[in-house]
Parts: sequence; structure tokens; C-alpha cells
Amino acid sequence: MSELTFRWPEASDTERGGAALGACLRGGDAVLVSGDLGAGKTVFVRGAGGALGVTAPITSPTFTLIEEYAARGRARLVHMDLYRLERAEEAEVIGVFDFFRPDAIVFVEWPELIEAAMPPEALRVEIKGSGATERRARFIFAEEFWGERLLPLTVQ
Repeated sequence: MSELTFRWPEASDTERGGAALGACLRGGDAVLVSGDLGAGKTVFVRGAGGALGVTAPITSPTFTLIEEYAARGRARLVHMDLYRLERAEEAEVIGVFDFFRPDAIVFVEWPELIEAAMPPEALRVEIKGSGATERRARFIFAEEFWGERLLPLTVQ
């Protein structure tokens, strides 16, 4: 298991961090985003979506659970928020696992309930901090290809 840690002094850096990651993503990628309420998980996904060419507004899918967005010439962005799930079985019922496919880049907020069932090559992002405070983001990965693809983020 490897990890990279980033310090985002301003809340707005969370969106820029997402954009930097978005530029590195490819179809079939899965990103599991954890953090407390208000940590900026959706803002992070919004930044990635912008880098992927999503033009529709990206909002939290807290009530819809899953939103899908077209990206210019790239894989579709799928944004999930599993906060409201009470049991792991509910993920199967709503079709969570159907979205992990080569033509989609999947972001999962609140993945803890079903993390054991997530793709082992998924990138895990843990965001600490909330409100106007500094954020710290840990990017955790088992697959070496992430280290290579995330290299541009380390020189910013």
C-alpha cells in the first residue's frame, strides 16, 4: 500500500486538487472519497469533473444516490453518495456495482459501508478538515500505476 499526502491551505484548494486528479483519470478508474461532513468531498469531485470536461453542475447526490455526467470525449463521470445507505445489501439493490465499467470514471463518497466490495485497484482519497480550515488529503493506493499517474500532482 502506498500513499501521497497533500496539504490544501484554502478550502478552494480542494476543488483544484480534484481538477489535478481529474486530469490523470481514465475510463475504468474508481475513486473512493472519505471525509467528515463538510470536508469538501463533492467540491473535490466537482473539480475532477471540470477537468474531465463535464459542463453540467455537479452537486451532491445525497438524495438521488447516483448521478451520471457526460464528459467531453472522455469516459462518463459517475458520482455516488452512499451516506444514506444503512446496509451493504442496499448497494446491490440500487445497482452501484453496475457502474464500474471501462467507459466510466466512478467517484464514491462515503464508501465505508461497502469498501470491501470495491475494486481493489480503486484510489482511496481521505480528506481531513472542514469549513474554512486547512484540508489534508491522503491518496492511498495498492496499484503501482497510480504512483506513476499521480506524479504530476506532486510537483504542483
